[in-house]
Amino acid sequence: MNEPLRCREPATGTVQLDDAHVKVTRWDFAPGAETGWHRHGMAYVVVPVTDGTLLLELPGGDTMTAELKAGVSYARPAGVEHNVVNAGTALLSFVEIEMKHLPG
Repeated sequence: MNEPLRCREPATGTVQLDDAHVKVTRWDFAPGAETGWHRHGMAYVVVPVTDGTLLLELPGGDTMTAELKAGVSYARPAGVEHNVVNAGTALLSFVEIEMKHLPG
């Protein structure tokens, strides 16, 4: 029997700045919302606005979770591929800063 397709609400990405050096996007996720599968073409920094739990769906069917703490930033290299899902029960938000001088 085929597994039913999951229909998740899309997260909302709002571009705040896009210049020659960086692209800054605020992401807002309702509980259960997702970004959809994507590959990061540039190195990036994430600055959580709220506390929360992310479910990261990875290539090959693997998953992992990440705990976000408001104001505690982290960085990732270009080439990361995933779907990001709000695994919590409250609104989750972060700001993503893509660095255009570090493509991958």
